[in-house]
Amino acid sequence: MQYRTLGRTGVQVSTLSLGAMNFGAIGRTTPDEARAIVDAALDGGINLVDTADFYSRGESEEIVGKALAGRRDDVVLATKASLPVDEDRNHRGGSRRWLVTALDHSLRRLGVDHVDLYQVHRWDPSTDDEETLSALTDLRRAGKIRYFGSSTFPAHRIVQAQWTAREHHLGRYVTEQPSYSILQRGVEAHVLPVTEEYGMGVLVWSPLASGWLSGAIRAGQEITTNRAKTMPARFDTALPANRARLDAVERLARVADEAGLTMIQLALGFVTAHPAVTSAIVGPRTLDHLHAQLAAADTVLPADVLDAVDAIVAPGVDLAPEEKHDTPPSLLDPSLRRRR
Repeated sequence: MQYRTLGRTGVQVSTLSLGAMNFGAIGRTTPDEARAIVDAALDGGINLVDTADFYSRGESEEIVGKALAGRRDDVVLATKASLPVDEDRNHRGGSRRWLVTALDHSLRRLGVDHVDLYQVHRWDPSTDDEETLSALTDLRRAGKIRYFGSSTFPAHRIVQAQWTAREHHLGRYVTEQPSYSILQRGVEAHVLPVTEEYGMGVLVWSPLASGWLSGAIRAGQEITTNRAKTMPARFDTALPANRARLDAVERLARVADEAGLTMIQLALGFVTAHPAVTSAIVGPRTLDHLHAQLAAADTVLPADVLDAVDAIVAPGVDLAPEEKHDTPPSLLDPSLRRRR
């Protein structure tokens, strides 16, 4: 396992991090299975564990907390808030009212007195940056969090938040967590240059593109991954975007074979090769999944392999742009781009 500095914090984190989204109802990974995964991840050198209150409505945090019992100080523990956790209209977003309450709930579920990294899960367009940053700064001063970051923010909002922090003498986001893979490279054009400019740590999620790059999806085979069952539209090969992804996967598989790599090694080696990326978050549902991902921990792709990837999916291109998570709201909702 390799280690890198998380932005300018001085904290050393593994180039692969353990994501806990599948722990609980979402991925149906049981507490016992999750404990085995956490044990194997830590034994394999992973030292950052990432979860969120949104994952299975807090169940993931509870499972992570129990799995880390007695080893809390060995782990850089990260969680997130702002996505809806129930039907209450104020149990979401980036307001001081909610973030303070949400963190207390997360600490209780995790069984800890602080988290190392607290992240705003999505940009909240209804809340002023100063409101959110001042709340996070106070939580840091109270010792409940050590650092705070953003997740899946558009590049212009990352910049705006940095300027707001400077203007109002508040703490700033020191990390960003974007979606990034060989098949979704849009962040290379805007988000990653901004994070480099501000010296932010970058923890990328979905580096296996929801299973497209796991090796389990190939032309002529039935797609049986767990995500295909829960999000069938993302894997319907009758759709043009998915046909383009499948074609890219077939070409990438040949590149991996010629280089003596698994698809997982190619996928994880690719994202961790980018100089802006600190760590790639893997989200195993089973222990076998984790072992396959740990096998990529020390993968370093040579220039000719990276060039071959560029020839298949061009830098800065998203093969499924409709699945982007940082699109400005006005591009998704016509009412927001019409004069009232």
